[in-house]
Amino acid sequence: MNISQEAIAVGVFLVAYALIISEKIHRTVVALAGAVLVIMLGVLSQEQAIHHIDFNTLGLLVGMMVIVAITGETGLFRFLAIWAAKAVNGNPLKLMIALSVITALASALLDNVTTVLLTVPVTLSITKQLQVKPAPYLISQIIASNIGGTATLIGDPPNIMIGSAVKELSFLAFVNNLAAISMVILVVNIILLTLIYRNQLKTTKELSDKIMSLDPYNQIKNVKLLKISLSVLALTIILFFLHQQLHLESATVAIFGATLLIILAKKNSDHELEHIFHKVEWVALLFFVGLFMLVGGLVETGVISLMAQKAFELTAGNPTTTAMLILWLSALASAFFDNIPFVATMIPLIKEMGIMGVANLEPLWWSLALGACLGGNGTLIGASANVIVAGLAAQEGYPISFTKFMKVGFPLTMLSVLIASIYVYFRYLI
Repeated sequence: MNISQEAIAVGVFLVAYALIISEKIHRTVVALAGAVLVIMLGVLSQEQAIHHIDFNTLGLLVGMMVIVAITGETGLFRFLAIWAAKAVNGNPLKLMIALSVITALASALLDNVTTVLLTVPVTLSITKQLQVKPAPYLISQIIASNIGGTATLIGDPPNIMIGSAVKELSFLAFVNNLAAISMVILVVNIILLTLIYRNQLKTTKELSDKIMSLDPYNQIKNVKLLKISLSVLALTIILFFLHQQLHLESATVAIFGATLLIILAKKNSDHELEHIFHKVEWVALLFFVGLFMLVGGLVETGVISLMAQKAFELTAGNPTTTAMLILWLSALASAFFDNIPFVATMIPLIKEMGIMGVANLEPLWWSLALGACLGGNGTLIGASANVIVAGLAAQEGYPISFTKFMKVGFPLTMLSVLIASIYVYFRYLI
């Protein structure tokens, strides 16, 4: 690729990113316009642009959105909201902590995108009941979902990619190497989030008492559909655990679950298929499409690869310097770029270092996983879960601005990566 194409790719990306940050134009419009520009200006062909769209991610999102939409018709989320609020005696701050912990644990066992699709409706419902702003809860859950997803092989797309490329890194290896440090980072983040939002999360005694007087079981509208939905959700979760052994992509599992639930629910719900698909967050999905194409322009012109190679040259092969550079570069890049193409670029570069004589690549793999996953908390577009939460919140009339999230997320990300750096150094490099 020639210099002009590289300059166009970088220029379009930077302008698009500036517009996304400014929030003067909707981010989906900006992303799609940027994607069309890189194709029309010859940076990417249409075929190349389509190739860079991660359909596995999109399929996973659509499938889980449909499952959540149908399950939501049963009243389950309202039940969970009232049950959780009663468990903490209607205390808004304790509720934020509880939902953050639940989100992190679920993100480790499922994946962070699926988790926020399940927890955001609960959060929006309970904040309406307590008459408190939902933004602190949603921001806390975004951060918790990305930290929780760091802990396992299936928790976050970068980990899935690394585990797929490096066969010796098993599910148990990810747990042994990443789970403990992820939980430490989670605790630190929750403590700081509690301090940040302690004065904002207050409600009246009357509202708390009103919540405590409610019976959560009265919220269930369709018991039969609830049983069907939970059964299909359980089957889908089991298949997520087994999808590698079954040689199925996660998108296939999610779409299978969604299709099965649509078929089974048709006889037990008055809602038409159009109503179900109306609940899918198409605006967020189209944002992903545009973003994948924009970053694809940087990948095809070699910009991302060139940045990574130049960074490696700075380390001169030193294991400690290389691991720290990968960790911090991955974190910063994942905050401002999509981490999937970045990780895809880094994997062959790390493998090449092994061929060149680096004896122990394990610290580099864990550095890449920690940096890419934790870095997703840096900005509102750093990870798929972030964009989904922002889209769902905006749909309900509670938009989260780019700068509002970044003021909280970026400093916490830097602290998280600092803790991860200490962990990597003392566990693998001395």
